[in-house]
Amino acid sequence: MARDPDTIQREIEQARDALASTLDQLGTKANPKKLVNEAKAGAATTLNSPKVKYPLIGAGALILLLLIRKLFR
Repeated sequence: MARDPDTIQREIEQARDALASTLDQLGTKANPKKLVNEAKAGAATTLNSPKVKYPLIGAGALILLLLIRKLFR
C-alpha cells in the first residue's frame, strides 16, 4: 500500500529532528573541556581519599628523608 507523500515528509522531518538532537547530545558529552574537568575532579577526589592521601604523604616524607641523608653523607 502506497503511503501519502505528506506523511513521508513529516516522518523524514521527525527523523531529522531526532538525529539533530542526538548529535547535539553527543557533542555535549564528548566536549574535551568537559572531559578534562571531569578527570581533574575525579583525580582530586581520589587523591583526597584517606586511603590514598596518607600513603602518598608517607612516601613523600620517606623520599625527602633519603634525599637529605644522601646530601649529608
